[in-house]
Amino acid sequence: MKSAVETLNPTRVRLTVEVPFEELKDSLDAAYQKINQQVTVKGFRKGKIPARVIDQRFGRGAVLEEAVNDALPKFYTEAVNEAELTPLGQPEVDITELKDGETLNFTAEVDIRPTLEIPDYSGIEVEVDAIEVSDEDVEKSVEQLRERFASTSPVERAAEDGDVVTIDLEAKVDGEVLEDGVASGVSYTIGSGELLDGIDEAVKGLSAGEEATFTSELKGGSAAGREAEVTVKVTQVAARELPELDDDFAQLASEFDTLDELKADSTKRLAGMKQYDQATQAQERVLDKLLELVEVPVPEKLLEDEVNTRKHNLEHHQLGQMGLTLDKYLEIQGKTAEEFETETREAAVKGIKTQFVLDELVKKENLGVNQEELTEHLMRRAASSGMSPDQFAQAVVEGGQVPLLVGEVARGKALAVVVEAATVKDTNGEIVDLDDEDEETEETTEVTEATETADEKTEG
Repeated sequence: MKSAVETLNPTRVRLTVEVPFEELKDSLDAAYQKINQQVTVKGFRKGKIPARVIDQRFGRGAVLEEAVNDALPKFYTEAVNEAELTPLGQPEVDITELKDGETLNFTAEVDIRPTLEIPDYSGIEVEVDAIEVSDEDVEKSVEQLRERFASTSPVERAAEDGDVVTIDLEAKVDGEVLEDGVASGVSYTIGSGELLDGIDEAVKGLSAGEEATFTSELKGGSAAGREAEVTVKVTQVAARELPELDDDFAQLASEFDTLDELKADSTKRLAGMKQYDQATQAQERVLDKLLELVEVPVPEKLLEDEVNTRKHNLEHHQLGQMGLTLDKYLEIQGKTAEEFETETREAAVKGIKTQFVLDELVKKENLGVNQEELTEHLMRRAASSGMSPDQFAQAVVEGGQVPLLVGEVARGKALAVVVEAATVKDTNGEIVDLDDEDEETEETTEVTEATETADEKTEG
């Protein structure tokens, strides 16, 4: 077999392959054997029909077609390996010449990973938010904790903001009560925004036993997205009572003896959260700077696949779970279809470029992934997916997704190498020491998840 490579553009090549006919012998023998098992000819036992009889009865062309279909993947793979290419997705194959007894010639066009030059990235500098925990931040945190320990007691007056009302609901569309539009004994805090638009205005001013009707767009159920006439009846009004902010509250709501200790812990916890956010911000900005340094051509077919995958996941998974259509989602976001298309394409381009660059860094820095790192990453992914580690691991193995997870871990390590080499300062001009080598921030996960399509195409 002889092969040659023609570069069509930085991300696409054409392989020209010439196969001497004698190298088709194994595939021809397999073709005759396969046809033997599929047909019957009077006078011959099944599986014992001579090749010349098969040629006469069914045509040599049928045998050649079967043999070529069997042989092409093998010769294509040999040509790819010989040229040391990394293909993305399936090739477009064209048989240019097939002469019985002489030769098989074909071409195969396929997208490939571009060759990248990673420049010196040690000079990258980024600025991130300083870690500052204000008294207002602490007070807000303590107040949220106080809200969780609020008690309620029934009152005989009209409902006000902040009250907890017990209500019965009935929704009608086109004058008909929906089967899933009736609910009784629903507890609702006025002003929380947790139910239907317009319900706060409807129930405020109502006492127990009174009702009101309002119009609202349903957020879920069989008539999600449609306007409904909703009748709400208040069966109880209860006032919320917040506990006093004192040492007794600290002992009730935490493991601390005093309110000062509780506030000190809140300060420490908030600082930790801001430090995590700071590390995430550093990764995002260092990655953006790195991508600016590298010229990364993006295969058009891979880009289209990534865009379509993102749209599908949003429309059929994320929005579907919320009972929203894409049009309604765009309306809520205040975006046009064109703006959504542009944003999705830009995000897809960044995701693909990110994978290509970080994968190149993995090779350049010779980064490996050990079992402990893979297990820790699997545990994190399982937690974010809502599955148990065992369930997630089983799904990963059965789906053949282990290489994808290994790639995610390796890319996270590559990004960490760049962040470590970069100069990170906060808005106060202070150098930030991101000593988080053992922690994976949300940005690392986001980066790896955003590039799964390209990973799958590479595997393909």
